[in-house]
Amino acid sequence: MKIAIVGVGGVGGYFGGKLAKAGVDTVFIARGATLAALRSTGLRVDSIHGDFIVEQVNATDDPSTVGPVDAVIFATKAWQIPEAAEKAKPLIGKDTIAVPLENGMEAPDQLTRAFGRQHVLGGLCGIVSYIVAPGHIKHAAIDPFVMFGELDNSQTPRIERLRETFASAGIKADISPDIQRSLWSKFLFIAPMSSIGALTRVPIGAWRSIPEAREILVRALHEMLAIAKARGVDLGDDAVERTLERYDRMAPDSTSSLQRDIIDGKPSELEAQAGAIVRMAREAKVATPVCAMLYALLLPQERRARGGASMTRQ
Repeated sequence: MKIAIVGVGGVGGYFGGKLAKAGVDTVFIARGATLAALRSTGLRVDSIHGDFIVEQVNATDDPSTVGPVDAVIFATKAWQIPEAAEKAKPLIGKDTIAVPLENGMEAPDQLTRAFGRQHVLGGLCGIVSYIVAPGHIKHAAIDPFVMFGELDNSQTPRIERLRETFASAGIKADISPDIQRSLWSKFLFIAPMSSIGALTRVPIGAWRSIPEAREILVRALHEMLAIAKARGVDLGDDAVERTLERYDRMAPDSTSSLQRDIIDGKPSELEAQAGAIVRMAREAKVATPVCAMLYALLLPQERRARGGASMTRQ
């Protein structure tokens, strides 16, 4: 397969780097300092599973010079998806698939509006990674994995081909039998952790064992489960317990990308995570006082990071 990676941050840099290092025909869509670094010094990944460098990187800021590819992996920030999709249209051919790996629930719909439903898969990943410097990625925690699924949960040759391509690069890759349930499970995991981490401004090991903080976490999880159920997704009676166990297994110094962005004063995925919870709760007429509070308390920092302008509701 020929694969385009849109966004070369912690996610795109790691998974794209693994594909390129394994010899998969991979092109990175990047810009600015990142593009310059990829072209001049390559892509460096420091990983808990072994460091590696891709010395010769195929990278460009102009997708029209690449043309249609077999798959486009979107690894931008969630709020960048609409703009990234518009710029990526030259990459989309008759049989191209577009796969978002962003946090949140809205990326598949956004890509569907840009390319048509026939081109879009659901996707998610698990990894704790971040940019050390342009072209230099640090994989700090979690055994990385990707998961894909057709939006109608059908099993197709194209999704198996994509899974095999990732697996051939040494990446744990699975096909979800129910992609909406898988996306919700990931959302249930990442959104409360991100909001609480951003408010406490400490790694998960510093707050997960504090009873007061854990109680807020548990209440937020139950609120999200109520939204999922109202939208026809049953995550199981043990969903809260399973999610808490995942938190407790994480390295104590783990943080989320949203948390790091807010602490650094950068625009974050607040609208795609906490904001999306509030919007979906409103649509489903589900009360979410804790999640609404978390969103409201983080909103001033997000607006300041974006220059004080009113935020666009997605």
